[in-house]
Amino acid sequence: MSLKTCNKAEEANLYTLEVSIDGQTFNDAMNKAFNKQKNRIALPGFRKGKVTRKMAETFYGKGFLYEDALDICYPAAVEGAIAEAGLDVVGTKSADIKEIGEDGVELTVDIYVKPDVAIKAYKELKATKKKVEATEEEIKDKIDELVHRNARIISVEDRAAQDGDIAVIDFEGFVDDVPFEGGKGENYELKLGSGTFIPGFEDQIVGHNPEDAFDVNVTFPHEYAPELADKDAVFKVKLHEIKVEEFPEVDDEFAQDAADCDTVDDLKKQLADEIKSEKEEANEREIRTQLFDKLVENTEGEIPPVMIDSEIENQVRDMDYRLSSQGMNFQTYLQYMGMDMDGYKAQARPEAEKAVKLRLALEKVAALEAIEIADDDLEAEYDKYAEQYKMEKDQIKKIIPVDGLKKDMAVEKAIKVIRDSAKVTTARKPRAPKEKTEAAEAEAEAEASAE
Repeated sequence: MSLKTCNKAEEANLYTLEVSIDGQTFNDAMNKAFNKQKNRIALPGFRKGKVTRKMAETFYGKGFLYEDALDICYPAAVEGAIAEAGLDVVGTKSADIKEIGEDGVELTVDIYVKPDVAIKAYKELKATKKKVEATEEEIKDKIDELVHRNARIISVEDRAAQDGDIAVIDFEGFVDDVPFEGGKGENYELKLGSGTFIPGFEDQIVGHNPEDAFDVNVTFPHEYAPELADKDAVFKVKLHEIKVEEFPEVDDEFAQDAADCDTVDDLKKQLADEIKSEKEEANEREIRTQLFDKLVENTEGEIPPVMIDSEIENQVRDMDYRLSSQGMNFQTYLQYMGMDMDGYKAQARPEAEKAVKLRLALEKVAALEAIEIADDDLEAEYDKYAEQYKMEKDQIKKIIPVDGLKKDMAVEKAIKVIRDSAKVTTARKPRAPKEKTEAAEAEAEAEASAE
């Protein structure tokens, strides 16, 4: 196998490789292809598995193994040619077989290489951040969260269910007197007014007392599962118990129990520090976003479409994983969003293009800064991954190749170069429009009279 020629095509970042697979290599691949399927080949008068390759070729023709054989030797041939050409390939556009037979294979492959982008500026980029402070309202919200988190749940027996109560119910749903999948539950704790169930369901529990058995009549929303959308349903409900949340009083004892603070004032100070810390982190994320946006604006270069397509596929896989972890599949999500996969990918394309361009820009900054990763730093990074995933370092190295990790670490260092040199200012709050009070009007009239 060898690279015959490597030529730059007219299209940006596209090269055409002429690749040759010698006859011996191709013949070995045909033997492998035949051995994989010989137990399935039957000829008149012969049992399966007893047919020789020569007999099969006589019956089916010599070319019947060509496609499978090429599948076997094509990857190594193309990878070897790419390595020989010294190209940083990001994808294949097309492949064309020129000749194929017992003497070998001649083919051409059009491949896209990673573009060399140009950056107008990456240092001293400007960004703004918000002023970091903790308002009284924000501190109060944090205290309210603690209060709700430390609430006691108690049972109520002397009244009917109200909004805000927790109703412990059994239920079973029927459409046209037939129970449907997922429509049954026992001792289910439903907070009334939460909107957890189908619209109208929780409202019809309000007013009932423990041990009441009753029907709840609802209509499934239009955007519900296709088999139930817009259909009327009857739920047989048994109310077992009514519970309410009992909230603690905010005093020094609460501060000690809820947050290990001596006093309420200490608690407020601790919460104020937490709020400021959260805002600092949010500020830093926003600063990075602004700097990345400016870096992308300052970056020029033609990006091969295959790189954007690949990034879109990565985003689809990530979304599919997140949805599956929440118990939803991608097709159901697309139905809720009112689009198909092509529509989703079209919507994702601008962000995918931006992500690809940003990565290329950061890699370019790493190159311009001559960033190198020391062996000690590389091993330390592998140690972090091993600790994080509770795996042996050698296993981590098999999963995360050295070259890929070095590039990622260099990109992180490039980000630090950009961030450290950035000019960040604190954004001013817009002034509220000045209202014309009676006093202001009187003052204006006085000034006019004086003139």
